[in-house]
Amino acid sequence: MRSEEIKQEINKLGLAEKLLLVEDVWDSIAQSISELPMPEWQVKELDKRYHEYTEGKQNLHDWESVHEELRNKYK
Repeated sequence: MRSEEIKQEINKLGLAEKLLLVEDVWDSIAQSISELPMPEWQVKELDKRYHEYTEGKQNLHDWESVHEELRNKYK
């Protein structure tokens, strides 16, 4: 089935069906994520951040405090 035909079929679906389809597509992508290459710049950045973390040079924040700070900032 071609891309245009797929789009036409998707347009025939109701919202709930489209959401389920999106979920299925994301699940399918997640199963094959290891096939996606990571760019070299990203590998270097992750290595740098991990190295800083292991040396105690990173200021870490728990999820709750970050969430609270963002909520207060954008009220």
